[in-house]
Amino acid sequence: MKRFLFSFVALLAAAGVASAQQSGAPTDAAGPSQGQGARWALGIGTAVSSSVYAGEDTRVIPLPLVSYQGERFFWRGISGGAHLLRSGSLTVDVIIAARMDGIDRDDFGAAELAARGIDRARLQDRKRGLDLGVAATWRGALGQLELEVRGDASGTSEGYEAGVKYAYPYQWGSTRVSPHIGMAHLSKKLANYYYGTLPEEVARGVIDYKPGSATVPRIGVDVMHPFADRWAFIGNVSYKKLPGQISNSPLIEKDTDGTLSAFIGVSRGF
Repeated sequence: MKRFLFSFVALLAAAGVASAQQSGAPTDAAGPSQGQGARWALGIGTAVSSSVYAGEDTRVIPLPLVSYQGERFFWRGISGGAHLLRSGSLTVDVIIAARMDGIDRDDFGAAELAARGIDRARLQDRKRGLDLGVAATWRGALGQLELEVRGDASGTSEGYEAGVKYAYPYQWGSTRVSPHIGMAHLSKKLANYYYGTLPEEVARGVIDYKPGSATVPRIGVDVMHPFADRWAFIGNVSYKKLPGQISNSPLIEKDTDGTLSAFIGVSRGF
């Protein structure tokens, strides 16, 4: 349902960022193999994601991909921002991004929650949010290092996330492949809101569970293959390992210790 729609838009945006990083120009989100003057990219693809929440199924949904890159401002699907600094191998940006975590209460599986002693009707929606933050990217002969800190600006969770990611893009013929590894630290408020039970729910008789702050490691690979002048094939596969304090939550699907997501699509620069 609705959560999957928003989640897959996020995956499309991630794929757009991945293709931009593989284009060779700093934070050039206009899309791969689109020439120096390209500012817009339009495409379409299909994203697949496994759910961590109890009772939700894997979904496959086709969605559009739109990105823009200007001299100062940029847009990548569901996130955007402005370049504060572009000096040699270092780029620093201020960013705004939708947070696609969360779930509508009715999208939980009632039977799965009941097996954990939770009445779905006593839960509340976990809403999407809007984050503001700063991101820094350093590129060199040894690869690419990204640091990002962003906090909830919408009052949804009132938490923050800090992440680090290392990628090593390399060329294989005309195809650019970028394996990457990283981790994200979720603050206590952020993790408690999306993976724990809320005080209002506990007051209605739901089990009290607070995972506290958590660190989520991740690994993946991005692929970009240009063809037919301004066209490009884009692919992305990634895996997140859930720490015990999240996977043990009564809201999480039983025996789920990680999430797998994938994207495949095509894009054309203008």
